[in-house]
Amino acid sequence: MKLGAMLAGSAARFPGREALVCDGRRFTFRDLDETANRIANGLAARGLRPGDRIAMYMPNSAELILAMLGAAKCGGVIVPIATRLAPAEVDYILEDCAPSAILFPPEYRDAATAAAGRDGPLLIVAGAARDGETAYDDLVAGGDPSPPAPVPTEMDDLLIGYTSGTTGRPKGAVTTHLGFVLVGAFVNVREFGLGSDDRILTTTPMAHRTGVGRITNAIAAGCAVVVMPRFDPVACVDMIERERITVIGLVPTIARMLIPEIEKRPDACRTLRVMVATGEVFPVELKERLAAALPGLGLYSFYAQTEAGFVACLRPEEQQAHPTSCGRAVPGVEIRIVDGDRNDLPAGETGEILVRCGPPGTMTMREYWRNPEATAAAFHHGWLVTGDLGRLDEEGYLYFADRAKDMIVSGGLNIYSREVEDALERHPAVREAVVVPAPDPEFGECVVAFVRFEDRMSAAEDALIAHCRSLIASYKKPKHVLAVDGFPRNSTGKIVKAELRARAAAELKASDGTAAFG
Repeated sequence: MKLGAMLAGSAARFPGREALVCDGRRFTFRDLDETANRIANGLAARGLRPGDRIAMYMPNSAELILAMLGAAKCGGVIVPIATRLAPAEVDYILEDCAPSAILFPPEYRDAATAAAGRDGPLLIVAGAARDGETAYDDLVAGGDPSPPAPVPTEMDDLLIGYTSGTTGRPKGAVTTHLGFVLVGAFVNVREFGLGSDDRILTTTPMAHRTGVGRITNAIAAGCAVVVMPRFDPVACVDMIERERITVIGLVPTIARMLIPEIEKRPDACRTLRVMVATGEVFPVELKERLAAALPGLGLYSFYAQTEAGFVACLRPEEQQAHPTSCGRAVPGVEIRIVDGDRNDLPAGETGEILVRCGPPGTMTMREYWRNPEATAAAFHHGWLVTGDLGRLDEEGYLYFADRAKDMIVSGGLNIYSREVEDALERHPAVREAVVVPAPDPEFGECVVAFVRFEDRMSAAEDALIAHCRSLIASYKKPKHVLAVDGFPRNSTGKIVKAELRARAAAELKASDGTAAFG
């Protein structure tokens, strides 16, 4: 199963059908396939071979998507780099993946050319080229539009997705053509009920697996994907109305930003039938607001990971009965909950989440790029060790508890941050809450909560603590609450808890740990 072959098949079946809309430009399946052929042949003519890494340091754009498809057709391994990363992070990824080519726009030239001094990769600029660079337009114009040589069967690596690095240096998770095609063309299409009449809006960066997944969905279903160059709530609802969007893919952070605009203009979203969301547990309060604003919308919230792929899905008909669950394992995926010795735990008990779907590389990652030690630690007898904590109920529904490294141990008792965050977010004044551990002289660790309030609303620290005490065990309630205007986030939009842990520790130290600092 190769992504390029799947694109060629869709182009043969639906040549004139609209496939991609981005920044006002429209492409048919024939356009995508021919341009991808040109890029693939152009790269091969410049010496790139199957297995070579092609770094793509680009914002969402048609050029980025077409370059990804061209790389897939010639056996190149795509290394997408988020444009929100700091220069040092970009430099680390480029050094680690050792690309044979780098695609970039003129505004990112400095970071891209710094890598060229080390290894001399082919520099492809999406704009006017300087000496030593190849213009993207010239690469396309000079490439042969006929199909390139087939990618060797044994060469299956498609993408290296670098982890968010919230707990250390990013690692490159290698995903295969087989993994992307199985998830994007079969499991997603089946789970979400995608068809040729759908129009998918993706709000997430193409630099991450979920963005590429929506492109794969469109190719498989023979439908159109509409890509936002950058997210803006008003522009998003405008686009839903103008393009008659039926499916929207996002992360809960985007949903939080979008829901006020949906509530103002529900009529503009009348064509929406499906929302697919991943990246973190989808807040119950957001589900309730969406259901009230768009009662006909079907929400698919799912548990996925860069390394693990698509693991579990909570379907629309299950949202009310199991509102805090991530859903059940999708077809072909197995889930285990284990203790510290990797022994299976009974239903209802919290432990580490392990997943499997055939050998590594089938739907999970194949390995961490050039990191055999981390790869060995990531697999246990063929099962991927996710590093996440959760539990399964008697019906097989998965409930996410925490990242293993974020669990709080206070007075010998385990406290899962998600449970405390959920309690805080049920307070009407709290828009979003993040819970972290901080040193405590009596209990070892205590619970510190950072909260962001709804516009023109607030609540006192003691009121929030009392609210939590009414919903969860007293030992789980926050000891300190701090109001913030926003949270530090990485390039995927995930909250960087390490920064909040450091801030909480510093605040407590400054107050000798004796005073609340909300």
